[in-house]
Amino acid sequence: MTNDLTNQHSSLFEQIKQIDENGNEFWTARQLSKVLEYSDFRNFSAVIAKAKESCQNSGQSVENHIVEINEMVKIGSGAQRIMASFKLSRYACYLIVQNADPGKEVVALGQTYFAVQTRLQEIRQMDEYNRLSSEDEKRLFLRTELAMQDIQLAAAAKNAGVIEPIDYAIFQNHGYMGLYGGLDAKAIHKHKGLKKSQQILDHMGSTELAANLFRATQTEEKLKRENIQGKLNANKTHFEVGKKVRKTIQELGGEMPENLEVSDSIKKIEGLQKAKTSISKKK
Repeated sequence: MTNDLTNQHSSLFEQIKQIDENGNEFWTARQLSKVLEYSDFRNFSAVIAKAKESCQNSGQSVENHIVEINEMVKIGSGAQRIMASFKLSRYACYLIVQNADPGKEVVALGQTYFAVQTRLQEIRQMDEYNRLSSEDEKRLFLRTELAMQDIQLAAAAKNAGVIEPIDYAIFQNHGYMGLYGGLDAKAIHKHKGLKKSQQILDHMGSTELAANLFRATQTEEKLKRENIQGKLNANKTHFEVGKKVRKTIQELGGEMPENLEVSDSIKKIEGLQKAKTSISKKK
């Protein structure tokens, strides 16, 4: 039943998506409010106001993401009326669901959907990433991104009360268990046939690295946003975020991360890259 509900609402978010004359995707505020189960648009307008503030605080231009428009709205008996609304970017939708009523299950699903999709869009829009042509280059790029993100995640976990190295290892395992269907780091090693000395992240392909990057970024944001305190609460948060990212992969028809192929050690790729750079410099 839960999976049916998840698939239903994720599908709805896609169904109400529109494309403008320039090929840009957008959502309208009144349609989104209905999907998020707001019966009174005045209440939803307050959420939009908070999203505008969040957008401004993040250094983004509100006008690029939330634009006032007129929208045709059904008012009963098949009749329609033009009402004030907003044209929303994916990023705006992400900010809205982050500020919406967390008690609504569909809001929680929307948070996962827009968080992961927004991050996907960000990566796709990175000029550096788009210039990469090979799987090895993408792996190196994402592995570097993940390494930097893990530093930020460790800082957020520390602020939540995850201090000792053993506690952080447990914290990380909870993230893995959520994303990998209950498998912790040791179990992932065994499942993928890796040796104890081999680092899991060093043998991931670009798809698996991206999934773990989503897990790490969203966990850091949730720890900060909700000011989560205590090791147990931090562990629970990491597990839940990992589990939600897993659900999103499933909804999109992707392969589960534990079933993705093991790649050659990224250390070899780094070595080849350094060798090529060295040769180029000598020339």
